[in-house]
Amino acid sequence: MASSASDDEQKHNNANDDPLSATFLHIKARTSPYVNSNQARFTLPDDKVAWSVPFADYKPPYYTHPGVLSSKLPDASLEKLKTDKSIKFKFNALDGKIDRRSHMGRYALDGNLPLNPMGRTGLIGRGLLWRWGPNHAADPIVTRWMRSNNDAQQDIVKDAVTQKPILEFVAIERTDGGGWAIPGGMVDPGENVSRTLRREFGEETMDTYGIKEASEKAKVQQQIDAFFKHGKEVYKGYADDPRNTDNAWMETVAYNFHDSDGDQVGKFSLKAGDDASKVKW
Repeated sequence: MASSASDDEQKHNNANDDPLSATFLHIKARTSPYVNSNQARFTLPDDKVAWSVPFADYKPPYYTHPGVLSSKLPDASLEKLKTDKSIKFKFNALDGKIDRRSHMGRYALDGNLPLNPMGRTGLIGRGLLWRWGPNHAADPIVTRWMRSNNDAQQDIVKDAVTQKPILEFVAIERTDGGGWAIPGGMVDPGENVSRTLRREFGEETMDTYGIKEASEKAKVQQQIDAFFKHGKEVYKGYADDPRNTDNAWMETVAYNFHDSDGDQVGKFSLKAGDDASKVKW
């Protein structure tokens, strides 16, 4: 999928001079080797990331993880797209239940494949991602004030220097690549983002709190549902993610849910579930 100089010029024109990649430079999306693989990326200097910058020598390798190719759920492979002309994707649109629209606006196409709106990544294909183009996620940022002995009845703890209250947030240590992260996940086809936020928080951090009685579980779930009705959107857009490629990338919507009094989500003991190995405030 190497491009000639003329092909490059066409991409540059289609990419509308990359106003986004000119102001934001993705870093994790150029991590080499590609996450959970030995696949090296084409090395890119910072000044060649934007599609609007001609780069005739740009020859990135193709990589889609075998696990993605072996599953029936993700989009069709590049090979299948070349041989089966009946497969058509509605990019920049709602494609059945799959939302192929980007939070960043309309993205350009290189032939039949989407181009990452933030520029080159040094790799073509889909890597570990299921969808060509944007792959939508949702991230709940759940916060509370730090209190003595984690007791909602105690005073809020303040920083010794600034005397400002200390804010805590829920973080998980992931098992699918390691590192501490916000407990988020992919938006399922046709799923409302608010439902994704509740589902992911429950799957990755609460694990039903170790509660066994059905009546108590239902009570807790009602409290969680009520809590997650009042969130504030704090970010919506591109996610600089090591799984990103030239043709597939992560986007997210992040909401903050604050338990000011510490007597809602803040009162529960957290227990890791789903793809988290540890969870804590």
